[in-house]
Amino acid sequence: MRKPPDNINVIGTVLLAFLTACQNQPTETPKPATTAQNISAGDLTQRAIQRRAIEAVIWSTPAVNFDRMYEAMVHDAKAGEGSNKIVYWSRLFGWKNQTLTPNPDSIYFIPFFNMKDVGPIVLEIPPADGGSITGSIDDCWQTAIEDVGPAGVDKGKGGRYVILPPGYNDKPPGGYIPLQAYNYEGYALLRSILKSNSETDIAKAVAYGKQIKLYPLSQAAHPPETRFIDAIDVVYDANIPWDMRFFVSLNRIVQIEPWLTRDKAMIDQLKSIGIEKGKPFNPDAKAQDTLKAAVGEAHAWLADKYEDSYFPPPYYEGGHWYVPASSDVIEGLHTFYANPDKYPVDDRGVAYTVGFFSAKHFGAGQFYLMTFKDKDGQNFAGASTYRLDIPANAPVTQYWSATVYDRDTHALIRNMQWPSRSSQTPGLQKNADGSVDLYFGPKAPTGKDSNWIPTSADGRFEVLFRLYGPQKPLFDKTWKLSDIEKMNR
Repeated sequence: MRKPPDNINVIGTVLLAFLTACQNQPTETPKPATTAQNISAGDLTQRAIQRRAIEAVIWSTPAVNFDRMYEAMVHDAKAGEGSNKIVYWSRLFGWKNQTLTPNPDSIYFIPFFNMKDVGPIVLEIPPADGGSITGSIDDCWQTAIEDVGPAGVDKGKGGRYVILPPGYNDKPPGGYIPLQAYNYEGYALLRSILKSNSETDIAKAVAYGKQIKLYPLSQAAHPPETRFIDAIDVVYDANIPWDMRFFVSLNRIVQIEPWLTRDKAMIDQLKSIGIEKGKPFNPDAKAQDTLKAAVGEAHAWLADKYEDSYFPPPYYEGGHWYVPASSDVIEGLHTFYANPDKYPVDDRGVAYTVGFFSAKHFGAGQFYLMTFKDKDGQNFAGASTYRLDIPANAPVTQYWSATVYDRDTHALIRNMQWPSRSSQTPGLQKNADGSVDLYFGPKAPTGKDSNWIPTSADGRFEVLFRLYGPQKPLFDKTWKLSDIEKMNR
């Protein structure tokens, strides 16, 4: 038998010595990494609460946005508790409508409904012979159930829509347009469209909108009179509160609404921050401090995402106008997030810090373009003056408008004389070729008051351009909206 090489014997000797040394070492149970980092169990709990609360805020923003509008109806408009009422504005509103990016160039009617106790709800839309409604019915998560009016299911013929609550198994009655909802609460954003901004046409649009009816199906044989609440002279403050009130609103939604399958992963997340179905929400002082920090951080994150990464490519190549929602959000709002491989919670959270409402068929009745940058790619400053050239022959059957909003709140700038100008503004000046120049700034250029939208000299702003009754040249981009250009360089 051949003798092993000397180096093998050396290796074996070294290995045996190493193993013997290891066996003689005292055994010690490894310490968890957290203990080594001196993180206590209490600190871990608070970190988990804050982390989960941040995600809860991002996820629930559309529902809290809805709840704040409902609370504004109850308290600011003094409608009192309970739904199945219609808030409206009896003339074109100004800055006191503190919802997110509202449209000040149409007459708003907002029916709020709750089917929890009364069952199916009927919403009657009048035929478009003495007026026109552009609108949609949304659930409390602001996902569109369906569009109504000429761009909706009734095609301008009017109709009785019956909204069916979760778990409704009866056959809907004949003569109604049935719409299945997956939540008990919701609202409709119904805009009574003006033929012009004259006092006569405004009054006609209001009268037409007041033909809308809202009542429980169970009372259809003898419908009660629909209650309208005029909010024109009150500060209707529905902006999202980035404080403890956010979680109070979220808790109210959780207590009333069923869990949707897509959202069941949030049940334990919310339980860990004190929100659980069937139990009171009563965080102690320490938990409240953690939740306040979380909602502030979530708000900052959403605002940062809006400014830096939310928008898709510009609508016009090389320009600065954007559709104010990501393609994934638009798809989800159209389909109740039916795509099994997409649930754009982050982008949806951003969208509902900026606006409210969704249409079932985006681009059918209205289209939106938003910007907060000038032609040179710089953010708008309220102390500067800017000009927007709107080319002639805007592709609309109804009207276009440009509205200025506070960049930080996404609401109308407080205490401004007016928030917008539209193709229906009395005295609007047109150029010889039919184009229109609009001006944005703290003061109107000489002789341009009718074409001027005021801004706050100590703030930032953004502009939303609306096209009602949009036509083909908008979508094939043969008509192109110019970028806004800074004048006082």
